[in-house]
Amino acid sequence: MDRMSKPKEMSQPMLKLGLPKGSLQEATLALMHKAGFHFSVNERSYFPSIDDEEIEAMLLRAQEIPRYVEDGVFDAGLTGKDWIVENGVDIVEVADLVYAKQSMRPVKWVLAVHEDSPVRKVQDLEGRRIATEVVNITKEYLKRHKVDAVVEFSWGATEVKAPDLVDAIVEVTETGGSLRANHLRIVDIVLESTTKLIANKASWKDSWKREKIESIAMLLQGAIAAEEKVGLKMNLRKENLEKVLRILPALRKPTISQLSEEGWIALETIVDENVVRAIIPKLKRVGAEGIIEYPLNKVIY
Repeated sequence: MDRMSKPKEMSQPMLKLGLPKGSLQEATLALMHKAGFHFSVNERSYFPSIDDEEIEAMLLRAQEIPRYVEDGVFDAGLTGKDWIVENGVDIVEVADLVYAKQSMRPVKWVLAVHEDSPVRKVQDLEGRRIATEVVNITKEYLKRHKVDAVVEFSWGATEVKAPDLVDAIVEVTETGGSLRANHLRIVDIVLESTTKLIANKASWKDSWKREKIESIAMLLQGAIAAEEKVGLKMNLRKENLEKVLRILPALRKPTISQLSEEGWIALETIVDENVVRAIIPKLKRVGAEGIIEYPLNKVIY
């Protein structure tokens, strides 16, 4: 950690940021890029360069980031809600960022057994053996259900351990594909988790650091909000405006401006991407012209 503790010039404030290495790394750096923070990562280095002189970043396993944020090694970091709970840390949860390795949705830690197992509910695991990486979360889950079972830490390849090595596993999944491929059946959801931007409590009390962290949170949330939305522009006669407005989703009032040609206006709005293919033909039919669909980097509400 020597580099993270390296003294900086007094005139240059610095935010030390922990970013997840491994399965979340690519999705995190892509999201940071959309938010406006451009990282350059050397495969052999844990210290990516960034085009923001006020941020010093380090790549580290998401499992470890909560502890290092709590200890003040990092001022802030991105990690999962699951690892915050597992580590039992005392930090500030700044923002909920719903994205994962493969999708923009939460991940789930599930209790799973082999498809041929007689286990149908958690109570059936009384006195049995469970393997998982989230030992504390699993023990708390069993305690809530008044089940006494042996929970052992799994160093990896947890899916292949049932039923030969253990009776059940608690494993994370986004789609359930890996579980099905290993002939596993989900018994129950143990914990649902999203990515969190977290902060060290002392850093959160520092006005400059807090403002910097809040700015990062706002931009990241804006990038996530833009993921499933697009912008629409079009020209139309004023007389057709009401017909167009009836077609557009009523989530936000569109921007309307006067064109140089008398009787014509330009309209611009943001819509969910999944409705565009349905509404563009309808817009064309009621007189909209020059319809342009464009991607968005950020939507700040």
